[in-house]
Amino acid sequence: MAARAALREVGRRRRSWAAEAGRRCFSGGSAGAAVAETKEGAAAGGKAVNLFTAVNQALHIALDTDPRVYVFGEDVGFGGVFRCTTGLADRFGKNRVFNTPLCEQGIAGFAIGLAAMGNRAIAEIQFADYIFPAFDQALKSFFCRSPFARLHFFKYFFLFPIYIVNEAAKFRYRSGNEFNCGGLTIRTPYGAVGHGGHYHSQSPEAFFCHVPGLKVVIPRSPREAKGLLLASIRDPNPVVFFEPKWLYRLAVEEVPEEDYMLPLSQAEVIRKGSDITLIGWGAQLGVLKEACEDAAKGEPCPEELDILLYLVLNRSDTSKWQDGVSCELIDLKTLIPWDKETVEASVKKTGKLLVSHEAPITGGFGAEIAASIAERCFQRLEAPVARVCGLDTPFPLVYEPFYMPTKNKVLDAIKATVNY
Repeated sequence: MAARAALREVGRRRRSWAAEAGRRCFSGGSAGAAVAETKEGAAAGGKAVNLFTAVNQALHIALDTDPRVYVFGEDVGFGGVFRCTTGLADRFGKNRVFNTPLCEQGIAGFAIGLAAMGNRAIAEIQFADYIFPAFDQALKSFFCRSPFARLHFFKYFFLFPIYIVNEAAKFRYRSGNEFNCGGLTIRTPYGAVGHGGHYHSQSPEAFFCHVPGLKVVIPRSPREAKGLLLASIRDPNPVVFFEPKWLYRLAVEEVPEEDYMLPLSQAEVIRKGSDITLIGWGAQLGVLKEACEDAAKGEPCPEELDILLYLVLNRSDTSKWQDGVSCELIDLKTLIPWDKETVEASVKKTGKLLVSHEAPITGGFGAEIAASIAERCFQRLEAPVARVCGLDTPFPLVYEPFYMPTKNKVLDAIKATVNY
């Protein structure tokens, strides 16, 4: 009896949420609602904050400057499990910042319908591992704003599970640019966290990179997170915004308090070099940066004896490593569409490329980068493109350190590549 009562309560809450959601969908700000003027880029300085606080600042600014913005997801009204939405419901009200049922299909479906009606929907999927139901199913919504569409909103919300890749990503294309879903931003934390196991540690960015019409963005730091998230929210295309949960509290830097945006699809060279190009995104940039610093020293550390043994057994020339390796490090930031020109220019200078990400190596986005650079820079490459990625296994709990693309694995690949 208790179970039946609980199920009835869940159903009642879901119907209540759906009814309220429908009213919000059609009573929000008009498509031409005024938006405050923003700046491209940001001035130096600011207050030192961590990454989740920077995300919170971006959401505050988005809600404050545009009445069409809505933020919703599981536990969002309470601040979220990572506290990224803390204080939003208190300041902007439960009509614009609200909780949803434990149903990723419904979250994504409602977000698509809300965005299709001219609003800016910021949907939070609590963990990227659970984005796959949202990947499979979404709202089947009309392309018009007629009373008939409003009358049948709930019917289509519940009865038409449609592939998200066939809806959000293709609205603009299949309507001949007459309608679009550009107001959609899906936020979700991804990647390892140290104790998440195979249900809270995955990196599914490559799945969405295969979908024309979507943009995929991953920040590496608090300053990047704020600027890129605001740019994603205001971009005229649907965006999947992955947030590295490992850095939510660990990454701290000065972030401007002002409203600013960082350009999408523009990679950044964060370390100049001449011997090899390293590419990554998100939390993996920290690993690559440490590898660059150790490679530049030239003198191997005691923990790297296994790498020296590798070089000796393969009779490789160690002179380059003893002199130090100058690594150029690039943060891709936007995976789709990615900045091929910046990467190509760097590889033509160094002649070597290494790509690293947490996701499994097979089918990872690093494979796309390797193939594209091989096509564009084949005659300038002095060694095969190296990939240092996660293993082709389910994400382990106890053996996470062995699964991860660690600094020593990156150093191993750098040495093998520069001495090829």
